[in-house]
Amino acid sequence: MRTLYTGGKVLTLEEPMYAQSILEEKGAILAVGSLEELERQGGEGCRRVDLEGGTLLPAFIDPHSHFSQVASACLQVSLEGAVDAEEMKKRIRAFEKEGASSGGWLSARDYDDTLPGGRRLTLEELDTLSPDRPLVVHHKSGHMGLMNTLALKALGITPETPVPEGGKIEVREGKLTGYLEENAFFNFLKKLPPPDPEQMLRAFGRAQEQYASFGIATVQDGMVVEEMLPLYKLLLEQKLLKLDLVSYFAPEAYERAAREFGTLSPTARLKIGGIKIFLDGSPQGRTAWMRTPYAGEEEYRGYGTMSDAQVREAMEFAGANRTQLICHCNGDEAAEQFLRCLEQAEKGYPQLAQLRPVIIHGQLLGLDQLERVKKLGALVSFFPAHVYHWGDTHIRNFGVERAARISPARSALEWGIPVTFHQDAPVIRPDMLETIWCAVNRLTRQGVRLGREEAVTPLQALRAVTATAAYQYRQERKTGTLRRGKRADFVLLDRDPLEAPQEKLREIRVLGTWKEGKNIFDRKPG
Repeated sequence: MRTLYTGGKVLTLEEPMYAQSILEEKGAILAVGSLEELERQGGEGCRRVDLEGGTLLPAFIDPHSHFSQVASACLQVSLEGAVDAEEMKKRIRAFEKEGASSGGWLSARDYDDTLPGGRRLTLEELDTLSPDRPLVVHHKSGHMGLMNTLALKALGITPETPVPEGGKIEVREGKLTGYLEENAFFNFLKKLPPPDPEQMLRAFGRAQEQYASFGIATVQDGMVVEEMLPLYKLLLEQKLLKLDLVSYFAPEAYERAAREFGTLSPTARLKIGGIKIFLDGSPQGRTAWMRTPYAGEEEYRGYGTMSDAQVREAMEFAGANRTQLICHCNGDEAAEQFLRCLEQAEKGYPQLAQLRPVIIHGQLLGLDQLERVKKLGALVSFFPAHVYHWGDTHIRNFGVERAARISPARSALEWGIPVTFHQDAPVIRPDMLETIWCAVNRLTRQGVRLGREEAVTPLQALRAVTATAAYQYRQERKTGTLRRGKRADFVLLDRDPLEAPQEKLREIRVLGTWKEGKNIFDRKPG
């Protein structure tokens, strides 16, 4: 059956930019044009969708997040905004009444000691939060966390435990504090009891509903380790994917993933994107690897998590397997390592440039590094909402001048570098309209306009989460704009983001989301 979408604006992000109506058949766009023309093409029995004065545009594409972690977050207690142990304890008790985490463990998320009023919890406080069960508290940055005494004992962590390169297990006066960061935290998370499969499958469904509610029809799983592959099998066996899922695997998991999932039908909705590596941590947590010291430090510049040899090995692996590599780089020293190693790797594997390597975050990417980014064929997926959520923290960590250069999107665009925008969910919600507002306005929580010279236009921001995001996935012929032959992936907004006042962009509401012509989210106006 053919479906005609009309009664509002159609924002194509093509030329011409606007159309009256759009016609869909069997999940693909049949035609874009005038109502009269498309009514004739639709013929008798054509179904109609009334846009009720809204603006229909290509569904948003998530260029970087962690889909499985968004699902896991549904099984964790949120500590969002809680800055004292009593409030945290209250939330944990309420969560326990609703249902326990698997294996007798408790898991909390959204803890953030970098915000005003926040501070690091002591081990004694962690023990009072959960005196009877192992507790893991995930920092909102995703790069560090806390464990109570029962969790430390269950994982065999002692003051003498060897610390992996690129990580930290904090010990003070010969005693554990419960704080771990980067590779140390990640390595021990892998040893936690797996979640209950049925609970996790329900959580995958809730995660998809969350993405769809923000107008997103394609999502990313930005770091899949081998321990997660059995859950992937269940997800596919149950045919639960409603959104397209592009997954990036740890290098050591890639070959098994390619064997098990590399020949799936497109109807399975799972696509192997490539491999993912981490080169440093987070700027708000002061673990991003910088060329110059943090404010108030004489020498400390954060640190890297991989050697040059390891980075080149991963890049050469991607080149040999003709698969894309995406790389977490927050600090400018991490970016320098990425560029140095990519330049070397491309000498032996020139196809790497055509595979479109991606710098993920690029928060402190130096303006002097952009020419090399362009030359090496890399893209940058920025996290511009950092300016709002942690901009004030960045000012404390780097000073105003350096903080103002965070997420240098306009400069990258001026170099002709393809730029996309993401939220790194579950670090923050996958709210594309808030991200567009952040990239255009660059305001911090405290109202500081940080780095006005790196602000982009609403059209540039829209392209970053539609057309260029499709290009990042090498899917530009299939999605990202509205034209004949592309997938019928749509989002309906209550107003036109190109005509709304820039300061009001985050107030725009998503009214509906369609995946290949099927409505997967619907919010009635009013």
